[in-house]
Amino acid sequence: MKKLIVLLLISSAAFAQQHTNKKHNFEDFNLIADIGEQERYYNEMIRQSLPGKLKPEVDNECRAQLAIGWLTKGDIGRYEHYMRTNPKFSVIKLVDLTYTLEYMVDEDKHIKVVEQASRDLLEKLEKGVLSDGVGRTQVLLEVNALANARLGNVDVAMKNIARSGEQKDNTREMKYFKDSKSKYLTRYCLILSAAGENKRALDTLTKAIRNADSNPKMVAVYKDIYKKVHGSTKGVDELIKSLQEKAYQDYYKEVEKTYIAKETKTITGEFPDPSGSGEMLTLFNADKPVKDIALTNLAEQEVKFADHAGKILVLDFWSTGCTPCVAAFSGFERVVADYKTEPFQLYVVNLFEALPTVKVFVARRGITLDVLRDEPNTAFNIMGTPTKIIYDPMGNIRFYAMGYAGSTDREYYKLKAMVEIVKARNAVAKNNQNR
Repeated sequence: MKKLIVLLLISSAAFAQQHTNKKHNFEDFNLIADIGEQERYYNEMIRQSLPGKLKPEVDNECRAQLAIGWLTKGDIGRYEHYMRTNPKFSVIKLVDLTYTLEYMVDEDKHIKVVEQASRDLLEKLEKGVLSDGVGRTQVLLEVNALANARLGNVDVAMKNIARSGEQKDNTREMKYFKDSKSKYLTRYCLILSAAGENKRALDTLTKAIRNADSNPKMVAVYKDIYKKVHGSTKGVDELIKSLQEKAYQDYYKEVEKTYIAKETKTITGEFPDPSGSGEMLTLFNADKPVKDIALTNLAEQEVKFADHAGKILVLDFWSTGCTPCVAAFSGFERVVADYKTEPFQLYVVNLFEALPTVKVFVARRGITLDVLRDEPNTAFNIMGTPTKIIYDPMGNIRFYAMGYAGSTDREYYKLKAMVEIVKARNAVAKNNQNR
């Protein structure tokens, strides 16, 4: 599992180094965000290559990418066209294809295509034609189960959702892929509902929302199943709000314990050695005040943190190959929306990567957060991602944390609690100064 997760981080770079010719190459192909433009580039790459000289591994990767890209776009015809060329899916492409199938089944789109595609992939995985190792078999079983439930094949759905829990590579509790457990529980309860077990589904979702194993999609499903159980949606909004408030308060209390009370503008962030040695390892070095630091945005403009004096400032460090980094973004977006009229600023700071790579990734994923870059990783010398640092309005570091919380709601509660605690402590400090 760990070796294959490392592969996810390096495989794109490896293919990027395989040029087909000086004018058209895989690196440039991979930096095109629009799928139509990408297909045109691929066709031109083939035309300009000598007969039989386009590297098979590059050709295969391009066809796999185009199949996934058209499926993501919703063009089933073009997807099926490239699938008929029988592309072999690398681990990273299997992950990308699974993401797309997850989105389609969860949004109830092209369900027959999803059922067929997920079934084909599962057969190839079972026969050893495809390699997994990162828990995608488990997710594909969930996807296929929900697709069958939506198609009325409840017995098949129940069988496959049960099989999903028997897989060796269980990633639901890893806090690595976005909303792994939340998505599973939502799909499981939709299948239970299709089987007529609405009360059981409602009880399962109630517990999930209370424990923050939830996301906005789950909440929408909860309302639908609540109506089936109670005959109306009367009282459901108040119940959901109560469950969410309890979950938030749990995280508020947990986060409050990590507040850095001493005023400090520089710090060496540390975390316990995961091996259990008892040693503390360095996470980052904030060796100068944030007001003295400036980074660039995607428009190559300089952003001076000194310009945000008087605001709560959140810096989250990420890279495009860091799956849990990007998984946290949807929670951040909700926090940004909550504080859009307040003195608050959040930046997601990309590390290690060139501007074109970051720009195309942001475009493809539809990331709306404010993105900065520190390609050489010199501003904070970050040792691991995801890492976040929270500054109070005076530039003091009040929190830092690493890792992904495991669900969109939990990530939202965690960061919101940090912001609220900083606001509360800052208000107390101001009142004391005015006495």
